[in-house]
Amino acid sequence: ELQHLKYQLQPHFVFNILNNIYSLIDTAPKTAQETLHKLSKLMRYMLYYAKKDSITLAEEIDFIEKYIRLMQLKHDEKVKIDYRFSELQDKSYSIAPLLFVPLVENAFKHGVSTQDVSDIFFEFYLSDNKLIFKSENSNHPKTSTDKSGSGIGLENLTKRLELIYPSKHTFHFGVLDGKFIAELQIKLENYG
Repeated sequence: ELQHLKYQLQPHFVFNILNNIYSLIDTAPKTAQETLHKLSKLMRYMLYYAKKDSITLAEEIDFIEKYIRLMQLKHDEKVKIDYRFSELQDKSYSIAPLLFVPLVENAFKHGVSTQDVSDIFFEFYLSDNKLIFKSENSNHPKTSTDKSGSGIGLENLTKRLELIYPSKHTFHFGVLDGKFIAELQIKLENYG
């Protein structure tokens, strides 16, 4: 079941990025080229690291930072994107790969409006051997007629967490004061 969930995640991720590149081809061809180049680097990570049961926290954070920077290329100044990944003292903890991608994808997919100013914020930090990841974004939910996504991201993540970290995680998400907020806490163990 876990392997099946991983296989769902990878095409879902690629599909979202390819949609972004497609939207840039006519309006910003140079940016589309840069985005495609950056996508190839992320695909290398997905091919080699996603197959592993665990990777270092440093590797996962590096991937998430690259992914956020890739998504920043698509958006103009109306979309305020900020992230704070505190200087984690020890990045040698192990973590399952690609756990945070659905949360980052959702923030960009549902947190950006074509008309209104939008805010997206991500945060990673450690507290008492728990990794805490928070995402907060403007809430611009898709309409029922918008078929641009499959809706499997959060469901897939919930199932993966139950399989990989039973009784070692908490995951909450919802809308508060017009913002969609997600928080994932995982009890970590030292790497290998």
